Amino acid sequence: MTPSTLIILGATGDLSSRLLLPALGQLLDDEPDRSLRLVGAGIDDVDSEAWRARVAEAFGPAASAHARAVAAEAEYVRIDITDADDLRMLFARTSGRRILYFAVAPAIAQAACEALTPDDIPAETILALEKPFGSDEEGARSLNATLAALVPENRIFRIDHFLGRSMVLNLLGVRFANRALEPVWHAEHVESVVIRYDESLGLEGRAGYYDKAGALADMIQSHLLQVLALVAMEPPATLHEADFRANTTAVLRATHVQGDDPGRASRRARYVAGEAGGERMPAYADEPGVDPARQTETLAEVTFEVRTERWAGVPFTLRSGKALGRPTREIVLTFRPVRHLPDGFSGSTAPSVLRFSLGPDAMSLELNVNGGESPFALERATMSTDLGTGALRAYTEVIGNILDGDAVLAVRGDAAEQCWRIVQPVIDAWRRDAVPLDEYPAGSSGPEAWPALP
Repeated sequence: MTPSTLIILGATGDLSSRLLLPALGQLLDDEPDRSLRLVGAGIDDVDSEAWRARVAEAFGPAASAHARAVAAEAEYVRIDITDADDLRMLFARTSGRRILYFAVAPAIAQAACEALTPDDIPAETILALEKPFGSDEEGARSLNATLAALVPENRIFRIDHFLGRSMVLNLLGVRFANRALEPVWHAEHVESVVIRYDESLGLEGRAGYYDKAGALADMIQSHLLQVLALVAMEPPATLHEADFRANTTAVLRATHVQGDDPGRASRRARYVAGEAGGERMPAYADEPGVDPARQTETLAEVTFEVRTERWAGVPFTLRSGKALGRPTREIVLTFRPVRHLPDGFSGSTAPSVLRFSLGPDAMSLELNVNGGESPFALERATMSTDLGTGALRAYTEVIGNILDGDAVLAVRGDAAEQCWRIVQPVIDAWRRDAVPLDEYPAGSSGPEAWPALP
């Protein structure tokens, strides 16, 4: 493997210690031959010895000898990451193929990139940025223009940990490698698709970010539209990043709010006091750091349509929320009823339903089968299989791909812009108060008046 230097900007922040470093440690445990140097950088006054201790703690007491060796040689450099001179100094004291990982707020990442010129950046440098990519379509386009002036698109990694490889391959493998499913993955047979990510967790101290974003931008725009693209994509010629990302981006270009009517196609709500996840929660408006006047939603649901021959007329409903009673993370395809059922059958005639549960991954297929004493009485039966948790955590998969220079699980620039374009009509309608802000008790399944999902 090519020797690489992973430079984490914002190295002492929460993202680095909670997600990036533990994932890196797991990757090094799994790949003892990977040659890697680790450098942390940021404004905090931390020396290399303290940084090494943080890395070792994040890697954990059971870390492999290889991971411990990387931690022992890690270096910390105190710089202003938005200062061009400081960044040039950082490049000068590192070697090999450099991966510049921006573990900082998007505005700071953009300021750092705007400070650089192409001549400042060593050959083969990779830029890795966390979501969100801009705060609207124009902002995403501006950030993309800044990045494109520095390095080619295939060396820009816009990171979405939802695209962790195990989930992607489970979904795509089931669809494309099974003759029983691949021909019916079509509007002729599929009645509806639901992509749902309900959490029992509350804010967990993230009010500073979440109150400005809300469930729509934080989850639906940022993550669930990418999952929609995986479900609805045309079969790629290969799983190479060029073919794969071209097909997912084509789906996003064809995706619109159902009927171009955000007032009818979207719902929003926020939680009031209750109990969720075994904890008593105050009303969202009373959470520390929340400005109630923002009317930030903690539960969002939007129905989209994909205007292609394959999916015309099929509603894709995306939902995500916090402080809900039962964590539900799944992709649900409901098939159309059979065209004809002979007279004489009784019992269940509900449509077949295919579910993919996310983390741990599982798949189930609900069918009508003969059962009971009568040979023509239909009963509901569920066939299920456990697809496992995946060999590596989602962030580990993403980091491994970045270090390998494989952009298949990275978000392409125009795809990031399309995600903002898709949700903008909903944002505009909510700002006009064209959609009421409903309420639900923490620990409930959401507002009682909302229609139930499959």
